[in-house]
Amino acid sequence: MSRHAAYLPGEPNRRVDREALRARIPGWGADVDPADRPSVPRLRYDPSASGAHWEFPERQPERWPRERSIEHAGLPPVFGTSTPPRGLSGVLRRHAYARYSEGRAAHWLLLIAADRIDAWESHLASFATLRPDNPITETGVLAEFDRHGLSSRIGQRRADRSHLWLDPIVVAGPWLLAGAGAVAAARALRRRRAR
Repeated sequence: MSRHAAYLPGEPNRRVDREALRARIPGWGADVDPADRPSVPRLRYDPSASGAHWEFPERQPERWPRERSIEHAGLPPVFGTSTPPRGLSGVLRRHAYARYSEGRAAHWLLLIAADRIDAWESHLASFATLRPDNPITETGVLAEFDRHGLSSRIGQRRADRSHLWLDPIVVAGPWLLAGAGAVAAARALRRRRAR
């Protein structure tokens, strides 16, 4: 199959050894007979039905080296450009795409870790601005007091009641740890200067 066969007009060339598949996979080919398949008329190739005015779609320019899966030879004609990879999270994302297939859990776990790191990078970068992140107002915790937060949980059959006790730890815990780390660092720096 050519490098960009998915974007070219025409029916794709699918070579399948049906007998080998039938021998290897029990029940394979049960729907091969078109009479047994209700969707067959929709599967017939009709080049005039697409409405496309091109043989291959115009490519979007690549403004920076994009992450691409190792399964794919090239980028699709159109791709997202809202958040270019940056910092440690960008390094993790590039490594996930360069090293692991999309079928591996390591690929997705690295991308999840990169998202969490990107969130912390953004929190830390906000302190360099005139409007830093405010965890009290931005997490919606104030709504618990003026929007019937307690009464909406007590006496209700909510699915999230089992982890209700854990929510404040998950939301406030990282901020408290970061604050404790900053206090410990300030104390250590003060002790060094006192010596």
